[in-house]
Amino acid sequence: MLLGVNIDHVATLRQARGTRFPSPIEAALVAETSGADLITLHLREDRRHIQDHDVDAMRATIKTRMNLEMALTDEMLANALRVKPEDVCLVPEKREEVTTEGGLDVIRYFDEVREFTRQLTDAGIRVSIFIDPDVKQIQAAWDAGARVIELHTGAYAHADFQHEAQQVELSRIREAAVFGDHLGMVVNAGHGLNYHNVKPIAAIQEIAELNIGHALVSHALMVGFASAVREMKALMIEGRQGL
Repeated sequence: MLLGVNIDHVATLRQARGTRFPSPIEAALVAETSGADLITLHLREDRRHIQDHDVDAMRATIKTRMNLEMALTDEMLANALRVKPEDVCLVPEKREEVTTEGGLDVIRYFDEVREFTRQLTDAGIRVSIFIDPDVKQIQAAWDAGARVIELHTGAYAHADFQHEAQQVELSRIREAAVFGDHLGMVVNAGHGLNYHNVKPIAAIQEIAELNIGHALVSHALMVGFASAVREMKALMIEGRQGL
């Protein structure tokens, strides 16, 4: 199972004071040497954390794989076609939200998703869609040309300490992963995952990759970034092995 380390909130801390530190680039390099398989970052329209220069520097520096999250806007499409990351993940975005609140409604925005997917794929960029664990949305993503999805695990994560509700959400994720895998898609997952709830998600064999940010960056304040990445990767491996 692959671990994508989202370094957005390293930039959040930097932007709180408008300084040059802490460096998202430095965090990405530490993550790579500590077991991260890819680096995920989200260039939002309001530039609340990651900045354009971060994306350019990251593209030139990291040795693994860049997963660039972006909204369905012409500005972000042009930027992705210029930067050419290995992966682009299409996500919904609202300026008033604290963080991404749910998956992209592919059915509603089908034509836009299909066109963005076509242009990015033609440029040699693998396209993923951040999507709720819903078979109709997954089918729409496939029909739009996407061959990778990232299942939104927020509802599962927010059900912490509510065992029955969490098991319901876990079942939804498992069924969605099986459906996507049956279609021939690469199935990833992420959002709200932490050191206490990651193992059951990692145990789902159809899920290939987890993208984790806030919990990891928060834990890094206490134990250091390298240790935080190593601990998360170890938990994922244990979960996959049923330990």
